[in-house]
Amino acid sequence: MTDWIEVSLSVDGEGAEIAADILRRYVHKGIVIESRFPGEAWEDETLQEGPLTVRGYFPVDSEKNRVRRQIEEAIYYASRLYPLPEPAFTSIKEDDWANAWKRHYYPVRVGDHIVIKPAWIDVHTGPDDVVIAMDPGMAFGTGTHPTTQLCLQAVEWFAKPGTCMVDIGTGSGILAIAAAKLGCYRVLALDIDEIAVRVAQENVERNGVSSKVIAMQGSLNSLTSTSRHFDWAVANLTANIIKDLIPQSLQYIIWPGGKFIFSGILAEQVSELIPLLESIDLELIGQRQAGDWVMLITRRRVD
Repeated sequence: MTDWIEVSLSVDGEGAEIAADILRRYVHKGIVIESRFPGEAWEDETLQEGPLTVRGYFPVDSEKNRVRRQIEEAIYYASRLYPLPEPAFTSIKEDDWANAWKRHYYPVRVGDHIVIKPAWIDVHTGPDDVVIAMDPGMAFGTGTHPTTQLCLQAVEWFAKPGTCMVDIGTGSGILAIAAAKLGCYRVLALDIDEIAVRVAQENVERNGVSSKVIAMQGSLNSLTSTSRHFDWAVANLTANIIKDLIPQSLQYIIWPGGKFIFSGILAEQVSELIPLLESIDLELIGQRQAGDWVMLITRRRVD
């Protein structure tokens, strides 16, 4: 049985991007970025700003001291360019590690009708609410991060009956599930991470949308190398990952005239990213900002 060490930092939006890039090199199967909203998020239907917590886990083994030292050194050097706090390290028993983050996860209302709730609690909802029960485990996507909330609002706008959608980097599957519950008849939840795909499939089944949503492990190339097309797509990733995907002809996975929503982008990265998207015929038709984070809404040009 393996025990774990939790590493966490409380930062702002730009700091979260930097810290997440560092922790991904060392922690087990990815990181979680959480908003720490003031007050009760359940009562506030607007997107919140405030501190973020970047969190990850690595095993207690013969390499633990080396990993901790490398994280501390990487954060220290990064903090000379951008202010970052010292990381906090907490020991967690095997029986507790998978549930350790649950104390930070609470119900949240997004947009006009979406309610995201932890799968293990009950909440009071109205007749028009679309309730999504989530247990993200170690996959990204609880609905509390501003980028996920931005994407959920976009899902409310574009998930129409008769449309099909793909979620690139699905994580917990939260966006794919929301799209299915809001009307999409076919949804592909794609991720390169085996654990994320397993978690997404469990959440798909938990929310009763297995007939509409397929969770699949694979890269963007697994789509661009086929003739599959979608009416619209979402990629809640980071600006650097999006830039890496642009040369892979990601625009061809949606039909001409289809929408492609990108999030996980810091405000200062927008001016660099828009021309790159324009260069592959994804024209900007709108954007939305929450704190330091921006969502870009693009449309594939019709020849």
